[in-house]
Amino acid sequence: MRPASYAESSERGEAASVGDRIVPDDLSREVYCILGVPLDAVGLQATLRRIEAAAHRKLCFMISTPNLNHFVLSRSDREFRESLILSDLCTTDGMPIVWIARLAGISIRSRTAGSDIFDALKTEVSPAQSLKIFLFGGPQGVAELAARTLNSQRSGVKVVGWYYPGFCSVDEMSSDEIIGQINASGADFLVVALGSQKGNLWLQRNHHRLRIPVRAHFGATLNFQAGTVRRAPPLMRKLGLEWLWRIKEEPYLWKRYWNDGRAMIALLFTHVLPFVFWTWWMRLRYERRQELIVTQVHASESVTLSLSGSANARHVDRAIPAFREAAATMKQVTLDFSNIQAIDARFLGLLLMLKKKLKAHGAAPKFIGVSPLLRKVFHLGGLEFQ
Repeated sequence: MRPASYAESSERGEAASVGDRIVPDDLSREVYCILGVPLDAVGLQATLRRIEAAAHRKLCFMISTPNLNHFVLSRSDREFRESLILSDLCTTDGMPIVWIARLAGISIRSRTAGSDIFDALKTEVSPAQSLKIFLFGGPQGVAELAARTLNSQRSGVKVVGWYYPGFCSVDEMSSDEIIGQINASGADFLVVALGSQKGNLWLQRNHHRLRIPVRAHFGATLNFQAGTVRRAPPLMRKLGLEWLWRIKEEPYLWKRYWNDGRAMIALLFTHVLPFVFWTWWMRLRYERRQELIVTQVHASESVTLSLSGSANARHVDRAIPAFREAAATMKQVTLDFSNIQAIDARFLGLLLMLKKKLKAHGAAPKFIGVSPLLRKVFHLGGLEFQ
């Protein structure tokens, strides 16, 4: 049997436990939406606790670490963006994303890159309870070298298998033989290094075939662990200059960083700053006077949630129970925004999570009563609902 997702176990009426609280369901996550990409306001320690809990309870748990490249790719690759939305945790990788979050008033204060997560697992998980790791991808020979290096150390991770698929398509590296070898390892954590676009696509397409509970694409982590590429010093990482170091170590990356930087500057002026301005204006004008009220109207085949007031971080807890109840009905969920005066990145993040929850049942939320200003904010925030 494949590992059960948290949502699935909840729907079976499983009693709440400490593990349930550590690995929250999607609607309980503190998610913010920036340019259509979800970002969890979660630090390194909380991330480690979720990984350990998911591995222990065999919960299907996919981690993404959005960085500048992810944001740029998600603008043109809808399937890639969907893979981020469908992830169970999206930590912030890259100081430029942290700066953008701060600009938008989002409570994300530091980056939590994939390499940081992996290093922390090595040092903070007890060697007696080490996580079993499978390494997939990377340049030729790097996964094997990383496995030997890691297994020569006494740490919180133990490599139980590795596989180098070579330069091939997602379909070719999704063969029964390859998936079978990965599953047979009995690993707790599958670390993928195929390039962010291909890696997330491979993880998403094989989501129901993989038996390893925790999965993540950690990019250059394999190179760092193998010692074939040196990671930037902590000060350069803190100052947001790791990209300069990466270019020194891997000169071919200069073109990607150049293109990503130009694209992000354009998005900053065309989307991020206007989004910040309009959400600030709505908050200044309405937030102090308007609470959020959610009313439900049930019909035979649909549930309509009428929202009134300010849909923002201060009032998001009022919407979560209603969203959860509506999604559990397995009916068409319609949200009426006719009486919404203000909205922010936190509430847009909750809408992304509602979209994810409904998609698991082959459905999608329907929006009505969206004013021209709200429509503009949805567009600037990167939400595109059919």
